[in-house]
Amino acid sequence: MNNFEKVEAFGQLPQARFGHTITYIAKGKAILFGGATGDTGKYSITGDTFSFDMQSKQWKRVEVQGTAPSPRAAHSAVCVDINQIVIYGGATGGGSLASDDLYLLDLRSNDDIGQWTVVPVVGTTPGRRYGHTLTFTKPFLIVFGGNTGQEPVNDCWCVNVEKSPITWARLECKSEQPLARVYHSASICTNGSANGMVVAFGGRSNDQLALNDAWGLRRHRDGRWDWVKAPYKIDKEQPVGRYQHTTLFVYSMLVVIGGRTGNVGETLTIDVYDTETSEWSKFNSIQRFRHSSWLVDTSIFVYGGFELDSPNIPTDIISKINLNRLLLPSEILTNKLAQYQHAQRNVSPQSLSPQMTPVSPDTQASPLNNSLIQKKAGQNNQTIQKQQKPFAQNQTDKSQFKFINQAVIAEEARDSKAPNKKGRVPQSAQENNIAHIFINTLLQPKTFINISENAKFLFQAQHIIMLCDQAEAILKEQPMVLRCKAPIKIFGDIHGQYSDLMRFFDLWGSPFVDGKDSDIEAFDYLFLGDFVDRGNHSLETICLLLALKVRFPESIHLIRGNHEDKWINNGFGFSEECAQRLGEDPNDEDSVFARVNRLFEWLPLAAIVEDKIICLHGGIGSQLNYVAEIENLQRPLEVIHEVTTPEQQLVVDILWSDPTDTDQDFGIQPNIIRDPAGTGNIVKFGPDRVINFLIKNNLSLIIRAHECVMDGFERFAGGQLLTVFSATDYCGRHKNAGAVLILKRNLEIVPKLIYPQNLNAHNWIEDEEALKKRPPTPPRWKNQGQRRSYD
Repeated sequence: MNNFEKVEAFGQLPQARFGHTITYIAKGKAILFGGATGDTGKYSITGDTFSFDMQSKQWKRVEVQGTAPSPRAAHSAVCVDINQIVIYGGATGGGSLASDDLYLLDLRSNDDIGQWTVVPVVGTTPGRRYGHTLTFTKPFLIVFGGNTGQEPVNDCWCVNVEKSPITWARLECKSEQPLARVYHSASICTNGSANGMVVAFGGRSNDQLALNDAWGLRRHRDGRWDWVKAPYKIDKEQPVGRYQHTTLFVYSMLVVIGGRTGNVGETLTIDVYDTETSEWSKFNSIQRFRHSSWLVDTSIFVYGGFELDSPNIPTDIISKINLNRLLLPSEILTNKLAQYQHAQRNVSPQSLSPQMTPVSPDTQASPLNNSLIQKKAGQNNQTIQKQQKPFAQNQTDKSQFKFINQAVIAEEARDSKAPNKKGRVPQSAQENNIAHIFINTLLQPKTFINISENAKFLFQAQHIIMLCDQAEAILKEQPMVLRCKAPIKIFGDIHGQYSDLMRFFDLWGSPFVDGKDSDIEAFDYLFLGDFVDRGNHSLETICLLLALKVRFPESIHLIRGNHEDKWINNGFGFSEECAQRLGEDPNDEDSVFARVNRLFEWLPLAAIVEDKIICLHGGIGSQLNYVAEIENLQRPLEVIHEVTTPEQQLVVDILWSDPTDTDQDFGIQPNIIRDPAGTGNIVKFGPDRVINFLIKNNLSLIIRAHECVMDGFERFAGGQLLTVFSATDYCGRHKNAGAVLILKRNLEIVPKLIYPQNLNAHNWIEDEEALKKRPPTPPRWKNQGQRRSYD
């Protein structure tokens, strides 16, 4: 079975070349720029631009306008958005180097016409160089290594394309750093423990040695950068040192293709590094160097360069590497590829992008309205425009989001409701009045961001019961599995941390502002349960959410968490809060505590967004196989913890189960932290369960809450499951961030983060013995084997 095949190409064929770049820009097209034609004894440097259509296999010369780069080879190029690439550096022949300008090629308006622009830069640049790497991990362009014309270097430079003016900054890493090198490779890991890292591999050192080390460059939350040397298992396969090769990331696998070692005629394997296991695997390979490669689905395409049997004459052959066949000898890598394949299926090109980047309140602007700095129209000098054109600007403005005063507002809301939104259901004056009073009183972010622990609750019991009656009537009319539309904001556990909810509304948009409907005109809101317990303000939290539900029944969606259960919230804060702040006996059937818990039994258990994404509180556990099984559950629903029937187990699975610790832990496993008695009712489910569930139900993604995650959100199963958690510094113990996921209309997910405040807040449950009854949702600790306990 052949792992490689020649791709027949047609159209305006480029000349055979080496030292060029090919950049995949989506829409089924790859862009070829530059390189050298002719043999190594007599070659010409080119500056032409071609596009290759993956569907028709047609080459076409791109008509270019604007200020094009000079002809060059051994430069670097990277895609910064759909149909936009930038290039930097390179050699122009005769010992000369290309300028240190940064060039942008924009193909958004027409696939066959490209607009070249010099990006004006302020301050010092990385300087002229060749044989370096250029990568993009949003919002940073990163240049590493190469040769300055004098010697190889190991300096690293970055530029934040979202901040003006565009300024290069040299990274001063205090950690151990890679050796100086040239003709190495670098690519961005898109999954697993190294997700988001720039991973550099190989190259040629100062003393002409072919290197075989790999290094990861990462950025910390506080803005520091450092290098980490990739660990290799000494008792396993080791990669062969090489240079003038290419690397690509597939899932969490670094695939190294071609290159040369310095030993004439030495053949090389395709070496694959699993960033999760730190193990290398070797596979048969085509023999190329000074080529280019790109990934489409599960195929790697290799173009140009030199073949081993003709090292002086470049080829124009496109070779296709079938990864399904290539990785077949390795069961582990084959499973990873299967996860990657499913993650790509039925998801929009932008959805769950590897560049999905959290936005924190410290970020003063967003990727969608930050600038690509361009020349002012009609001016020759390079100056900065006040109205700047973003790297990621879409052609259709109505599909964009604007970030105004750090609140997310959909542009279509400016004139009218989003086309997929239903109007608010008409209500009686009394219903509208009670909900309106709760909302006007409680939805005041500036007032309640730092609400006192001992703040007086502003409503009486009869008001809350009236609100519950109205909200329950709406819940009874809605299904057990909600059907929602994008755009939508998805919140994880809040746990009575009302100040955190106010901070989200203040920073990232609120459904209702100053007595008027706000971004509810364009966004739905989905809350994934655990509204109460732990925090000090469960009453404010649940009352506001119920009031919003009454006022906007088709746009505010509440699903049930494991704490929306009288057997749980009787012991973890909500009961005690009702007793102390309302002066009631929670055991009284007419109490607010009892009334709210009766309403909880009518909450739906799941929501499906755009027929692609299922949202629930806990997970799929061991029993859930089909969405219809949730739909068949009857309400009112009491959670039975001493499980005796499959239906009871199904409910516990949905509310209590967790993913396994890593993507390498498959099947159904015990959940020791949540089920210390070992009953087997609360379990952990592996990535294989996630994939099978999504395939059976023709879905693309699971979004769930239930677990504290340190960055507010976390991927699992190759990005096919996302955990979101909205309460910061959970239980005053974990110092975690909180997140809300904004799901745009094109199904792109944008996380928005908040961080803990230094308020030394207390929680209702702080007694260690009480905690031991059922520990708080434990944080997911990345890549540390068995998860740590909540202590």
